[in-house]
Amino acid sequence: MPLGTAALEPLRERFPKEARKALGVRLNGAPVDAETPLEDDCTLGILTFEDDEGRHIFRHSSAHLMAEAVQDLFPGVKFAIGPAIKDGFYYDFEPPRSFSPEDLPKIEARMKEIIRKNLPFTRETMSRGEAIEFFRKKGEHYKVELLEEMEDETVSLYRQGGFVDLCRGPHVASSGRIGAFSLLSIAGAYWRGDERNPMLQRIYGTSYPDRARLKEHLRRLEEARKRDHRKLGKELDLFSFSDEVGPGLVIWHPKGGLLRYLVEEFERREHLARGYQIVFGPRLLREELWKRSGHYDHYRDNMYFTEVDGQRYGIKPMNCLAHIMIYKSTRRSYRDLPLRLFELGTVNRHEKSGVLHGLTRVREFTQDDAHIICTPDQLNDEIIGVLTFVKDVMGVFDFPFSLEISTRPEKSIGSDRDWDTATSALKAALDGEGFEYTINEGDGAFYGPKIDVILEDAIGRSWQCATIQCDLAMPERFDLTYTGPDGRPHRPIMIHRVILGSIERFIAILIEHYTGAFPLWLAPEQLRVMTITSAQTGYASAVAKALRSGGFRVEEDVRNEKIGFKIREARLQKVPYMVIIGAKEESADALSIRGRDEGEIGEMAVPEFLEYLRGKLPDLSLLRG
Repeated sequence: MPLGTAALEPLRERFPKEARKALGVRLNGAPVDAETPLEDDCTLGILTFEDDEGRHIFRHSSAHLMAEAVQDLFPGVKFAIGPAIKDGFYYDFEPPRSFSPEDLPKIEARMKEIIRKNLPFTRETMSRGEAIEFFRKKGEHYKVELLEEMEDETVSLYRQGGFVDLCRGPHVASSGRIGAFSLLSIAGAYWRGDERNPMLQRIYGTSYPDRARLKEHLRRLEEARKRDHRKLGKELDLFSFSDEVGPGLVIWHPKGGLLRYLVEEFERREHLARGYQIVFGPRLLREELWKRSGHYDHYRDNMYFTEVDGQRYGIKPMNCLAHIMIYKSTRRSYRDLPLRLFELGTVNRHEKSGVLHGLTRVREFTQDDAHIICTPDQLNDEIIGVLTFVKDVMGVFDFPFSLEISTRPEKSIGSDRDWDTATSALKAALDGEGFEYTINEGDGAFYGPKIDVILEDAIGRSWQCATIQCDLAMPERFDLTYTGPDGRPHRPIMIHRVILGSIERFIAILIEHYTGAFPLWLAPEQLRVMTITSAQTGYASAVAKALRSGGFRVEEDVRNEKIGFKIREARLQKVPYMVIIGAKEESADALSIRGRDEGEIGEMAVPEFLEYLRGKLPDLSLLRG
C-alpha cells in the first residue's frame, strides 16, 4: 500500500465484512484510529466491540459525545476527564449549575441529534505550549493543569462538531457509529480523586452497538439495584454507617453481627482443620518496622499514623509484620516448617472519601489473613493447599471462579531473580494442577507476584477476593532463617494469602449474591415461630425452646397482630422457615411449616421438623476430607 494510506484500507480489501464493524485498528499491537496513515511496513488487525480495545474506543468516544451534548446545553461548563470504564464511561464536569436527574433525558436527546449528524472525530496535534495556550483561552483550567504536568513535547486533541478535547485517542470514525446508549446517574467526584480539590459532577453512562445488548445490560443493572447490599442491609437491619462516627466505618447491628460471626466461625474451624494456628497482632506497630518492610515507601498514603510517648506508630493496614515477629521470636528448624499463622485481623486503610462504597470499600475492615512460612521445597505443596482451600470454600458459597497471575509492578522491592522465582512458582502450581489462568501484567503486590481469585456471583458480576502472594523480599528484609538438615541457616519463603479477603466486602458480596435470602446454615434468623392468637403464646415459647435446643436460631413473634401481617414481615426479612401455631396445632402438638423457598410444607411434630431441617444443612465437614 502507498505511504499515507489509512490503516483500515488494506484490511477492508481483505476482510470487507469484518471491516464494516471496525471501531479502530491494531497497528503493530497498539490501538489507533482507523484513519491513521501508514508510514512503513506493519502488522494490522481489526478492532471491533468484541475486543477489549474496541469497546474502550467505542465508550471513550461515547464520553466525548456526551461532553459535546453537555457543552451545547450548559454554556460555560468546564471539562475535566472523561474515560471509558468497565461496562461504560463517565465524564467529570464543573457545570454553571448543578446537574439534576431531570437533565439526563435532555442530554440524551442532544446526543441522539449529534449521532444523526454523523459528525467525524478528527485528530489534531499541537505542541504542548500551543495546547496550553489554546485551552487557557477557552478557560479550561483542568486541561491546562494536566498539560502543565505532561512531559510530551507534542500532544493530540480530538474534535467532533463544536467540541474539542485533550485526548490520546483513539476514537471511532464518526458520531454515527454510536449505536445505543443510556445515561445512568450523577455523582460527585473530587478533581483527581483528592478531597482537597474542587468537587466536580460526574455523569455515568453506558453504550452498545445495538439496542438489544443495551437493553440486556440495563436489565442486569436493574437486577443489581435490587440486590444492592446497602439497600438490603438497611431493610434486613444488618449494619449502618453514621456521619457522627465517621465515613467508611461500619456499625454492625445484631443480625449483621451474627452473620459476620457465622462467617468468621466457619473460617476459624476450617483453618484449624488445615493445620493453621490462630494468632493475634497489635493494631499499632512502630514506624521503623513499616519502613523496614517497605510499606512506608510504597503504601504510606493509605496508612494512618499516630504518636505515643514521642514515638511514631503506624496503624496496621496489613497483618504480616506481627506474623513475621512471631516467626522471629525463636530459632526455627526445617522440622518446624511449614508454619501457618492465621489471624482474623482488623486493619485500617485511608481510602479517599470519593471511593467509599457501603461494605465494599471501607476504612476499617477485617481480613482472614494468613502467612505461611516454608522451605523452598515445600512451596509448591503449600500453594496447592491454598488453592484447594479456595476451591472448597467457593464451592460452599456457590461461587464459580477464575484465576489470574499478577506480575511485578513498577514500584516494587526485591531482585529480578527473586521475582522470577516467585512468579515461576505460582505458574508451576497452577500448571501442575491443571488450572487455567490469565496474566495481569504489573498488578502484583510491591513485595511479590500473586494469584488473584476472581469469583462470579449469581448475576455474572466479577469480584476479586482470595489472593495468594509469593514473597521472597520480606524474609530477606527481616533476615528470617531456619536451620536446614545441614545444620546451616537458610532463607525461608513467605506466602501471604486470604481466602475471603475483607470480611466486610465478602459479606456485601454474599448479600448481593443471595439477594439477602441466605441459605439456612448462614441465615442469622433461621426460624420464626408465630402465633395466630395470644392463646398460643405458652405453646409457642415451648416450641421455640425445643427448636433452639435442636441447634437452630429462632425468633418468636407473639405480637397481637394478624397472622397474615406476621407472615408478610417474615417474608420481607427473608426468614428461611416460618412456624405457624394456632389452636389446631397446639391441640395436635404439631407445627404448621411454611418455607421461604418451598412455600407451604405442611404439619410436622417438633422432632420431625428438626430432622427435616438437618437435612437442609450442608455437610461442611466435607471440606476437611
